[in-house]
Amino acid sequence: MRPVAIRNIERADAAVLARLGAAGVSTVHEAQGRTGLAKTYLRPAWSGASAHGSAVTVLARPGDNWMIHVAVELCQPGDMLVVAVSSDNYDGMFGELLATSLRARGVRGLIIDAGCRDVAALKELGFPVWSRCISGQGTVKATLGAVNVPVVVAGVAVSPGDAVVADDDGVVFVSRAMAADVAGKCDARIAKEKGVRRRLAAGELGLDIYGMRDALAKAGLVYLDDAGELGDMPQ
Repeated sequence: MRPVAIRNIERADAAVLARLGAAGVSTVHEAQGRTGLAKTYLRPAWSGASAHGSAVTVLARPGDNWMIHVAVELCQPGDMLVVAVSSDNYDGMFGELLATSLRARGVRGLIIDAGCRDVAALKELGFPVWSRCISGQGTVKATLGAVNVPVVVAGVAVSPGDAVVADDDGVVFVSRAMAADVAGKCDARIAKEKGVRRRLAAGELGLDIYGMRDALAKAGLVYLDDAGELGDMPQ
């Protein structure tokens, strides 16, 4: 990858991003055919955080956060900074000072496939971070990477401007081209689940709501009144 920093990218529509953010990670993941979900090791630095926005991508070198500083200048309000590392790394590449800088530029959160630190300060700032780990290990500023290029983060290919949704369930990415379509599918799922939730709260069973009984019978499930009937069943 050439050491470049691309200033201008196309971003997902703000209204579409808001709908995806309101839907949450699990619903977005299901709505786009159970794709785009980052590996489960990406966890929020502090619980209760949620964020959504367009991806400004960074390819950094292990233990080197130089390109994160470069990326800060290229961020716009509503963005999510998404940091990939050229090889596995567990150093604390992001902390309070960078969070303060990103927050001042209106960035909504950070996804980093490496470590972060200063967790208490991040929580006090209200700046959400999803990282591979928490580590006090410091980093250097010595090797170039790239900003706003395609990257792979926790097993997912991410392009600049893609939609990012993150919460306590993890992190999911949606391609910018598919964001509006996925948002529509999220809206439909939410409306359907509202009715199902009402029926479940009234005491109906999922077995009946989802029409599972015939499928269970065809699969071979047999109901017995008590364990004594097991002896009468064919082996």
